[in-house]
Amino acid sequence: MSRDIDVLVLGGAGVDTIVYVPELPLPYADSYMIDSGIRTRAGQTGDFVAVGLSALGMNTHHLDLLGADPEGELVRALHRDRGIALTAVPQPAGTKRAVNLVGPDSRRLSLYDTSRAHADDRIPPDTLRPLAEASRHVHVSITHPCAHALPLLRETGAGLSTDLHDWDGENPYHEPFALAADVVFLSAAALTDPERTLRDIAGRGRAEVVVATAGAEGAYLLADDRLTHIPPVTPPAPVIDSNGAGDAFAAAFLFGRLTGEPPHRCALYGAVAGAHACTVPSTETDAITRDALLARVADERRRTGRPGPPTVP
Repeated sequence: MSRDIDVLVLGGAGVDTIVYVPELPLPYADSYMIDSGIRTRAGQTGDFVAVGLSALGMNTHHLDLLGADPEGELVRALHRDRGIALTAVPQPAGTKRAVNLVGPDSRRLSLYDTSRAHADDRIPPDTLRPLAEASRHVHVSITHPCAHALPLLRETGAGLSTDLHDWDGENPYHEPFALAADVVFLSAAALTDPERTLRDIAGRGRAEVVVATAGAEGAYLLADDRLTHIPPVTPPAPVIDSNGAGDAFAAAFLFGRLTGEPPHRCALYGAVAGAHACTVPSTETDAITRDALLARVADERRRTGRPGPPTVP
């Protein structure tokens, strides 16, 4: 079987409206003057992972439901401009959208419009199967239709990854994703005991690697039954906001995995890419390139003594 696609990104396509606010939580007021502007741009979690992988030289294909609306056109234009293949299944309810409030300390509060989905939404199997069978790896967003795709994806033999985002370790919605994937990403923000959650995911599911990102504190990597703290990487410019940092981490980690790097090296790739993302305004989409990633990893090795990357084919 020929697997010409490096990564199929499933789900997570949509549009965000970015609002920089003076503080979070935002105190009640009749109105606020937003001098920085209120801007709508294409890019939710699946879009950002696809853009990140493509910038790193991975042959990437994105599959999701999209509406025949202006928001859907923004998503299509993003992929077209970046040369990323996109298969859009018609979504009568419209393209997913959200409002992100970003505070001065770079924290984000996201408001998701759940009206753009229906309980019976599905990715058609005759669309999904051939794309998955042509892919070395599938990265699965935790949007509703993707949960129903997990059994089919496992049948295809492609590697699977997912990002549980701010899972608390208890919400049952996330469990099918956590237990089906070979590589699991999540944020440590809502975890009282990250190690327990990571080991629970690996112990009950299929995960070979589980990573909990912890912002400025770095990340926690569980691989080969060993938990390791991954130190943070100093961003190359001032931190503006953290939107997309987790997606950048996942994309760079998967790049490392698919080019044969060990888990600790993959995590360093992720840390470098995540730090880069924190220097990019939410209103822009500017993923780190392959050359820049490898150069910054080499710089990090010289600065800290961390193991550096071998030559990547």
